[in-house]
Amino acid sequence: MTATTSDIDKAAIDEAAIDEAAGVLRAGGLVALPTETVYGLGANAEDATAVARVFETKGRPPTHPLIVHIGGAEQLGDWAEDVPASARLLAEHFWPGPLTLVLRRGRRVPLEATGGLETVALRVPDHPVARALLAAFGGGIAAPSANRFGSVSPTTADHVRAELGDAVDVVLDGGPCGVGVESTIVDATSDTLSILRPGGVTREDLEAVLGHPLAVPETSRVRVPGQHPSHYAPRARVVLVEPDEVVAEAERAQRLGHRVGVFLPPAFTDTPVEAHAVAAVPASTAAYARELYGFLRELDQRGCDLIIASVPAEEGLGLAIANRLRRAAGPRPATPEAADAAPDRETSAS
Repeated sequence: MTATTSDIDKAAIDEAAIDEAAGVLRAGGLVALPTETVYGLGANAEDATAVARVFETKGRPPTHPLIVHIGGAEQLGDWAEDVPASARLLAEHFWPGPLTLVLRRGRRVPLEATGGLETVALRVPDHPVARALLAAFGGGIAAPSANRFGSVSPTTADHVRAELGDAVDVVLDGGPCGVGVESTIVDATSDTLSILRPGGVTREDLEAVLGHPLAVPETSRVRVPGQHPSHYAPRARVVLVEPDEVVAEAERAQRLGHRVGVFLPPAFTDTPVEAHAVAAVPASTAAYARELYGFLRELDQRGCDLIIASVPAEEGLGLAIANRLRRAAGPRPATPEAADAAPDRETSAS
């Protein structure tokens, strides 16, 4: 399908706009859609050619699986096999919402969407535009984040337009994303569940429903989105230090000639005198998660070449924020091919 961008403003989201986007998906095109987490780059999950175009547009290695978005928990059996009772319990409590379940792939899912794996990542988004699109389309939408591979995820339609331009056929503008970090990914391929990527559903909430602790392993036998050592990264290099060292480290880097951006912890009122740009971190982790990717993009736009930050306490949404900051600060491969070849704890990205 020819890539002619049709931007649909959030003020004009209506049945006709949703039908247009659904038609684009049926024709093998790409639709950028809002979810409560980040904006996704969507294609018909059952169309291998359309899925391949997602990988090409993002510059994403084809071995890195995509998340398939579906309309409701009642559709689990259409897309996955051997779904354990614990996974159904989580789906009942957290869908629609920012939770992705990794399950045994159903025959409906092409291997192109799973990176060649016999597992599939499924979730039901909690955004009215995404849900309306899924209902109108009537199938699954394979949708990684709508940005170039490894870069900062988009949380507004403007982010998508700026990064992907007319490579996307339709951009549905549903306003800023309410959660701001990606979904939590849970390995549900067996009765022993674990968190493969922390995200919008907290570990504590999952454990409360399951009634037992959940591991967050450093290594995994399952490849899933968002686990490459370098990911969610701005153009500026990110350096992480202890909270009480942020100001001093920023001032030192500035003296060395860097254009420094600072994530100022909420306990600090004094800003580095010579810092090029400062993002004041909210005291609320929910607000911080919502603003995180916007902060990274803003400091890039202001010309920073170095960002000094610290990780929050790793509880609640702080666990997801810390994960994103560590990957943003991770060692960066020179090319997507290098990213595909790099040791990745048997997991994959975006």
